Amino acid sequence: MGMLEVSRNPLRTKEDLRRLTEEMASCVTKQLSPGKAWLNAGETAAKYPHKTAWMEGFLRPLFGLVPFLAGGGQTPLWDTYLEGIKNGTNPESEEYWGHLQGKEQRVVEMTTLGLALAMIPEYVWEPLTEQERENAVKWLSEINHVPLATNNWLFFPVIVNLGLKKVGEPYDRKLMEEALEKIEACYISDGWYSDGSSLQRDYYIAFAMHFYSLIYAKLMEKEDPERSVRLKERGRIFARSFIYWFSSQGDALPFGRSLTYRFAMSAFWSALAFADVEAYPWGVVKGIILRNIRWWMKQPIFDERGLLTIGYRYPNLKMAEFYNAPGSPGWAMKTFLILALPDDHPFWMAEEEALPELKEVSVQKHPFMILGRREEGKHIQALTSGQYARFEPSFMAAKYEKFAYSNVFGFSVPGGEFGLEQGAYDSMLALCEENDELYRVRRTCETVQVEERGIYSVWKPWSNVSIQTWLIPCGSWHVRVHKIQSGRRLTAAEGGYAVSCDTYESNENQEILLDDGTLIGASFPWGTSAIADLEGNRKKTLVKAHPNSNILYARTEIPTLEGAVRAGETWLACAVLGTKSRQEAAACRENPPRYERKGNQFQIIWNGTTNIYEME
Repeated sequence: MGMLEVSRNPLRTKEDLRRLTEEMASCVTKQLSPGKAWLNAGETAAKYPHKTAWMEGFLRPLFGLVPFLAGGGQTPLWDTYLEGIKNGTNPESEEYWGHLQGKEQRVVEMTTLGLALAMIPEYVWEPLTEQERENAVKWLSEINHVPLATNNWLFFPVIVNLGLKKVGEPYDRKLMEEALEKIEACYISDGWYSDGSSLQRDYYIAFAMHFYSLIYAKLMEKEDPERSVRLKERGRIFARSFIYWFSSQGDALPFGRSLTYRFAMSAFWSALAFADVEAYPWGVVKGIILRNIRWWMKQPIFDERGLLTIGYRYPNLKMAEFYNAPGSPGWAMKTFLILALPDDHPFWMAEEEALPELKEVSVQKHPFMILGRREEGKHIQALTSGQYARFEPSFMAAKYEKFAYSNVFGFSVPGGEFGLEQGAYDSMLALCEENDELYRVRRTCETVQVEERGIYSVWKPWSNVSIQTWLIPCGSWHVRVHKIQSGRRLTAAEGGYAVSCDTYESNENQEILLDDGTLIGASFPWGTSAIADLEGNRKKTLVKAHPNSNILYARTEIPTLEGAVRAGETWLACAVLGTKSRQEAAACRENPPRYERKGNQFQIIWNGTTNIYEME
């Protein structure tokens, strides 16, 4: 862990989290520029200029330091940060953060200073001279004169103006109200927001829409009581769905964009506690947060300087977004918001508890998902169809439109554009022209229906190719059925979960190849992945995916079925198995789902239940 000593930190108390926050911030301050206003964390780039990235690297750790100080912590690091804030907002300084140029990244990073003004004015405002205050206000107020994206970005002027209001400076109340009304228009129901007009329902709903909502609700509960009550209640309701995204071991479902923010996944729960919303007993909420942070601290996510790297479970630029600069992962520190709670808050007084008893299957229509929990809640499997991020983040189809996502197996992004090894098509149906190896996958759906018994979708990889797909949960199995109407001859490859195939010299015989007629797969002590052909006679193979394509494991293989799709009508069906333990895998293979079809109607028989489905 480089300069961090997390291996010696049990991460169970407020003092433990304070120590982690201070250690992470200390690693940052050791790398700051002479004027302390920039962090050049690396030489890779994002879509915005390097100096903006350096500002981002400096400001994001404030998500940890601000609540650290608000909750009674003391650190000599603050003197360094205050110097950086003074220089960054001073137009005469060589390290001035610069004027806003419209809809750009500096708007995002202003939020941390707004939060600091609102929560710790005695540390960030009162020590400033009159000129330094004028500089800070002038720089922050620029946010009121630039266009904003109509999504989670609407919260940035709200938080900045809230900070200005709290220190008695002029603020744009009208703009705040307009932004809050636009945010209101993003609310769907059942605690779920959309992130603007896009169809993605990912972690931004938790660590942006709800996170900032709950901060506003707490800080404005007296001045804006009606809205604050409404925002808190939405957080309480959302928690009932979101809890299913977390495993009993602490990790969470990897899905969607911006996964390099890592333990920001649990920031929603910190915001609930900050806003005094007891959606579950405090010990349960405490357990979710602390188990998640502990899980992440066991992963190789820091470099030798103690700085967070770009990647997910390991450093990996391949899966990064175009807006991920070297300092971007600092958003993970949002989860440290709980440090603002006083020592005697019931959150800190409660004993950490396990997750409550949860249903084995959770149907969540707003994110278009059916989430299954297996193996005592250690394995989360999400079947999904229909999400689409219309601004097309990197590898959008891989991050949103696979058939299944798993906390045990992760998901893969393409390592190249040619062939199955480069494409790494886990949990996808990939199609190419006959005698070609340039594949297309599902990117968006024309129709989606989410029901208790499965998810139905219609999608078109080409204008003259229409595919109807059913995804049906069957415990650790799930069944996929596709009816393809094609105006061209194609080759189809369908992948199961990608499983880590990393073995070491002393354990070279850990892999067990599964190949018995219709089924192909691989079993390791840490996981079993297999796929069985239920209709037709598809070729079975284990695809060795390009290294670093999977977000959890650097080397993986993908059980895959390959077959022809003729012009006209073709049916494909398979059962996919993914388990964490070999014992569960053996039990599942003794009880596979059965598939029978007659015409456009088919039935799935599993665990003594028969469900009948129909394609158009």
